[in-house]
Amino acid sequence: MSYVFQTCLLLSTLSGNQQCTDSEILNRYEFQEVHMGVQWSIVLYATDKPIANKASQNAFARIKELNKILSDYDPESELNQLCRLSGPGKPIKVSPHLLKLLKKSQALSEETKGAFDVTIGPVVRLWRRARRQKKLPDSQRFEAARSKVGSGLMKISLPNQTVELTQKDMRLDLGGIAKGYAADIALSVLKEQGITRAMVDASGDIVLGDPPPGTCGWKIGVSSSDAPNAKIDRYLQIHNLAVATSGDALQHVVINGKRYSHIVDPQTGLGLTDQSRVTVIAPNGVTADSLASAISVLGPDRGIQLLNQKPGTACLILRHEAGQLRSYESACFSCYELEQK
Repeated sequence: MSYVFQTCLLLSTLSGNQQCTDSEILNRYEFQEVHMGVQWSIVLYATDKPIANKASQNAFARIKELNKILSDYDPESELNQLCRLSGPGKPIKVSPHLLKLLKKSQALSEETKGAFDVTIGPVVRLWRRARRQKKLPDSQRFEAARSKVGSGLMKISLPNQTVELTQKDMRLDLGGIAKGYAADIALSVLKEQGITRAMVDASGDIVLGDPPPGTCGWKIGVSSSDAPNAKIDRYLQIHNLAVATSGDALQHVVINGKRYSHIVDPQTGLGLTDQSRVTVIAPNGVTADSLASAISVLGPDRGIQLLNQKPGTACLILRHEAGQLRSYESACFSCYELEQK
């Protein structure tokens, strides 16, 4: 699951009316709504307010629709209906959005050898309770939950548009990929209405379109520290890309003197004990969101090795080791940085 940890959006210092190459006058508009349990922000450039209002309303409406499909919190979401209705020998027909996202999730699970796995739902539920109670999950319940986790337990048929969960009481959790996917769709809605200079930010899952008028890109500030309210000291300048951050600085629990993250390793079923923050740049939001989650589990060496095989991706990893904060970054990360004067 991706969160914003001292990663902020700093828009171009240009403001007010802007002159574009096609002689249109564009104005900056910003809109905010809460969806999927987090604050969403849309910043766009349009010729007038009515056009901007309509475009943002349509984008937010689409995000709301997607939440009804992908949410693991809403008991009536399509995702939770699938979990209730499916079981061994019971394939269920699903919507194109859910089918596409589950197929991509399964492919990433195979690629990361299980570091990313949306079937982690039963274990995640136990860890949510453990964080509230500050008590480790019951061993019998824990093992029962682990037996229902594994990407191979989810059978997907693209021709039939069906998904079968081959173990009883499986639960799917799209928290590590859904917001990035929804941000991609929201940006596409804006583009369909002629809004190409836009940014969609799902509280740290940021998808960017064309740059603001008169600039080379959207300016993103990233801190070299994961401390709350840490100073922004590095800047990216990018467009038509996505940035996602995953970390546990604010979501963790200490049990019996040991620190456990809200991010769960699907292979062990345990909350991560290595405190880290991962920022990923990728061609789109669904990729950035899911890779940030996966690399949190993989760690720096395997995570960077994975990204080096994916064109257009880069990452910055902050990790606490032996009482010190260490920084790792892929070879291409600095290519996206704005040179400091």
